[in-house]
Amino acid sequence: MKTALVCVSVSHGNTRRIAEQMAPILHAPILEPEEIDPAALADYDLVGFGSGIFNLAFHPRLRDFVRSLPEGRPRRAFVYVTSGFPPRTHPLVQQLEGKGYQVVDTFACRALDTWLPFKAVGGIRKGRPDAADLAAARAFAEKLRDRP
Repeated sequence: MKTALVCVSVSHGNTRRIAEQMAPILHAPILEPEEIDPAALADYDLVGFGSGIFNLAFHPRLRDFVRSLPEGRPRRAFVYVTSGFPPRTHPLVQQLEGKGYQVVDTFACRALDTWLPFKAVGGIRKGRPDAADLAAARAFAEKLRDRP
């Protein structure tokens, strides 16, 4: 199964750390949206789309990238996210489904969040993602890899 991970991780590297746990299991490159032509994702059997949450939404670079995806043959995808608060993955899932992707699963974990007003106290969810979160990301990737 040919897999790619599209990842936007800008504040603390939280989402990148999650992608780095999944990549070896899925034998997948980790790509910034600017590193791949959206049409080239048609060459992949499974694509993961991930970012941290900013102002209650996925990062604009990831949202713009998904908007630029061509519609076409059905492909499988998953969404992964890090957030200080429980994230809402369904807006990105719906956007991907509108492009013809079958979203097979989602992964979310808590992460350090220094968005205002939390910056004044050094942020919330300090120490996250932690070892248990990274293990959960690996288990999630194994489940994806072993899925028929």
